Amino acid sequence: MHALKMPTRMAMELCILGSGSTGNATILRASTGTIMLDAGLGPRVTAKRLQNTGTRVDDVKAVVLTHLDSDHFSCNWVNTFVAAGVQVYVHASRVNHLHHITSDCGENTSKFAALIRPFVDTFEPLPRVTFSPLAFTHDQYGSHGFVIEHGDRKIGFATDLGRVPPYLVERFTGVDILAIESNYDPHMQVNSGRPRFLTDRIMGGYGHLSNNEAMTAVKAVFDRCEKSLRRLPSHVVLLHRSRDCNCPNLLREFFSKDPRIAPRLTLAEHTTPTGWLSPSPREPVKGEQMSLMFG
Repeated sequence: MHALKMPTRMAMELCILGSGSTGNATILRASTGTIMLDAGLGPRVTAKRLQNTGTRVDDVKAVVLTHLDSDHFSCNWVNTFVAAGVQVYVHASRVNHLHHITSDCGENTSKFAALIRPFVDTFEPLPRVTFSPLAFTHDQYGSHGFVIEHGDRKIGFATDLGRVPPYLVERFTGVDILAIESNYDPHMQVNSGRPRFLTDRIMGGYGHLSNNEAMTAVKAVFDRCEKSLRRLPSHVVLLHRSRDCNCPNLLREFFSKDPRIAPRLTLAEHTTPTGWLSPSPREPVKGEQMSLMFG
């Protein structure tokens, strides 16, 4: 009997610097370099939040954008990216919009334009770090989540979804870290006193995910992992929590009802970094070796 060939092990971890309407930025650190996922915090705020992480703004070699709302991309980054030659990846359908919102940056406008890298399918912003995009129905132009792979490690990242597409559960099955938006509590949203057009937009399938919708998606991923004899995620990270229409304690209590999720749960904050989230050491799950040998 031939020995099973194990995949090359490569380190990959992430730190959410901020997640919410005041600005979104996540640092992904792999063995081949450092990537920033969304750039909705300015350079100074980002530098401050990176203190004590062992990573600096200068370490970022590429930026990947989920979409171009101002809380996910700040034009204050243009000069910094130009000076460092940082390539910026955005979906091909949003390239013209990115040109437009950075068109008044003086002499750096054309230099920044040269750094834009459009994606449609799987791409590699750094060597051996692959991003496979998932399209979401957020607002008028949509947004994108990603399955991020490096060696035998995998991260699922999904924010500003609108609704959970049917393929998300399949694509996120087997990830080591599952990061997903859990924006609002439906009761709090309805009773928030916000204008009707705003609550309709948020709750109408083109805005944000409710806690209920996020929980349903996470449980479906866990169920599928168990059914297919795959490891459960090491971490479940809840992103983009509403300040006005959600509550950390409520959110933690709600997701902790599932004993599989409770010990893995991290709530991303608006102003406080999560610290580094790393996949747990990989131990074979029950039945996995037989599953690999026989198909």
